Amino acid sequence: MNATVYTPAYPHPEAIHDIAVLSRDELMFIQLERMKWSLRHAYENVALYRNRCIAAGVHPDDLCSLSDLARFPTTTKADLRDTYPFGMFAVPQERLARIHGSSGTTGKPIVVGYTHADLDMWAGIVGRSIRAAGGRPGMKLHNAYGYGLFTGGLGMHLGAERMGCTVIPMSGGMTERQVQLIEDFKPQIITVTPSYMLALLDEFRRQGLDPRASSIKYGIFGAEPWTNSMREEIEQAFDMHAVDIYGLSEVVGPGVAQEFIETKDGLHFWEDHFYPEIINPETGAPVADGEPGELVITSLSKEAFPIVRYRTRDLTRLLPGTMVPAVRRIEKIMARSDDMIILRGVNIFPTQVEAALLHCKWCSAHFQIELTHHGRMDNMTIHVEPRPEAWNPAETSHRSREIIKTIKNTIGVSVQVSVKEPGMIPRSNGKVTRVIDNRAKASSILA
Repeated sequence: MNATVYTPAYPHPEAIHDIAVLSRDELMFIQLERMKWSLRHAYENVALYRNRCIAAGVHPDDLCSLSDLARFPTTTKADLRDTYPFGMFAVPQERLARIHGSSGTTGKPIVVGYTHADLDMWAGIVGRSIRAAGGRPGMKLHNAYGYGLFTGGLGMHLGAERMGCTVIPMSGGMTERQVQLIEDFKPQIITVTPSYMLALLDEFRRQGLDPRASSIKYGIFGAEPWTNSMREEIEQAFDMHAVDIYGLSEVVGPGVAQEFIETKDGLHFWEDHFYPEIINPETGAPVADGEPGELVITSLSKEAFPIVRYRTRDLTRLLPGTMVPAVRRIEKIMARSDDMIILRGVNIFPTQVEAALLHCKWCSAHFQIELTHHGRMDNMTIHVEPRPEAWNPAETSHRSREIIKTIKNTIGVSVQVSVKEPGMIPRSNGKVTRVIDNRAKASSILA
């Protein structure tokens, strides 16, 4: 086999042009050849994959077409935790150039590794994503994603340098200083979670600064679901473009898919390095393009940490490409199957609540959902903040009733609402905590 079919060097990762000139058939040929290599690489070097394939009665040699991938077992986050720390690595540890991991706040962290070739590929697809978002060589990029084991900060840093940007490695936190450096260094691009961008907006206003006069013109936001209503608020407040980036540490980090500034119509999936499927989250059966379901990803060129049919829990659908016709898009991810709240038999996602709140013009995008259990009933309280300029203590009761009615009409559940003074709901330097579930605590006390 020609090695250039599956190595990160073909096509050159950061060049959108190289993938844009491919036809769909040419891309599918590359995908199939790389997939054959990736499945065999995982089978031969990772015990979990080999044992799962044997149990399922499949072998990498059985892959004759892309549709054959559905015959192979899926991988879950629990699998990655159960093989902690290095059980999923497919190369000797002396070949590793870097190790990243998740925060580990809900059990053992997920540990992922990269060879030098993996880092080269990653830098390329992030650089490609920055270009799609409007970035160009020579621009300054303010990187407010967290550095450390989390892949966001160093992943964006790596790609921005490959792209030719000047990186300001700010990381998260120190919100007042973030605004100062934006004012002093005048970056054109910012990379950060959308919820923290709203915290920066609050800080601009607290300091009496006009965010529309800032140098920032391009924002690349990811690491958490966010709505188009939040996009509109950010764009209008800063007079900038706000686009979505998608990635997850288990697959590589940021840069798996990217929204284009020209269209803002979903995220083009970099299918020359990652193969997407959509499955029914309950049955695991594949669904057709255009149908909603759970995103499943297989890596095509990773050496240290190949991933086979990884269940992301992200809910979306596959659509035809627009800016790059050879690749498909994923619809903006609005929810995760494991973020779903079941309240008195009704399925609710936090993004639905956010969209309903932003229909109220006085309400900001800062909110938290608190779940409690009283007697035999589960209850939801939504803690909200008005925009600073709309704060009026005398209006809290009226505004609570307004949101209660809006939630009832749009989502179909009865909730309680607590209107807080601006600034009272905790801000996050990274991924925002939207849901506080106290139902288990109440059940244990009653038991």
